[in-house]
Amino acid sequence: MQTETHRAAVESYLVRIDVGGARLEGQLEMPGEPRGVVLFAHGSGSSRHSPRNKLVAQALRQDASVGTLLIDLLTSAEDAADAKSSTYRFDIPLLASRVVGICDSLRAGRSTHGLPIGLFGTSTGAAAALVAAGERPDDVVAVVSRGGRLDLVTDALGRVQAPTLLIVGGDDTAVVDLNRKATRTMNCFHDLSVVAGAGHRFEEPGKLGEVSQRAAAWFARFLPPLDTRDEPRG
Repeated sequence: MQTETHRAAVESYLVRIDVGGARLEGQLEMPGEPRGVVLFAHGSGSSRHSPRNKLVAQALRQDASVGTLLIDLLTSAEDAADAKSSTYRFDIPLLASRVVGICDSLRAGRSTHGLPIGLFGTSTGAAAALVAAGERPDDVVAVVSRGGRLDLVTDALGRVQAPTLLIVGGDDTAVVDLNRKATRTMNCFHDLSVVAGAGHRFEEPGKLGEVSQRAAAWFARFLPPLDTRDEPRG
């Protein structure tokens, strides 16, 4: 992991992580004494510059005392190709493998070594996050999905061990049904949280704030406090 840092109340790092021959760029922001770090897995056609995920990340740092990593899961060339043909956005195995690789880098990183990892995934990124959580059960301690396309990973859901919160918009009826169906195959502790009056992108006034509050509460609940970090997980 290569970094450039800028001193502030929250330390911000430009990170470049090599995963399977692809160099991925992101922004890691760490508050003082973080209780963990949350990796954002962006959805279809999105990137680390997503204003919605930036707002959620800011709320997590403030309200849950966690670091956040917003990172592109595609290279610039892949992103350009995807914009024309949607070549990569539904390639869940590829996206999940990159989430796994990023988790491994966080586990070994200078600023994040030893910190519990949470995953926040949106749309197809949520599908990739849940696959990765199933592959790294000792590292990923909590997952939040926003508008997740969980129909794309039905076979992987049973392997997830981390407590998982599924947030969906009440007006996004198709995805509500997909998420409700997905809960029937999940063995981990989980909750389906419906935000009334919200669509798939949560663009309605105040709705993204509700997502942020629910996500922050989930991570604060399941990422262990600093004084219990060495206790065994049960």
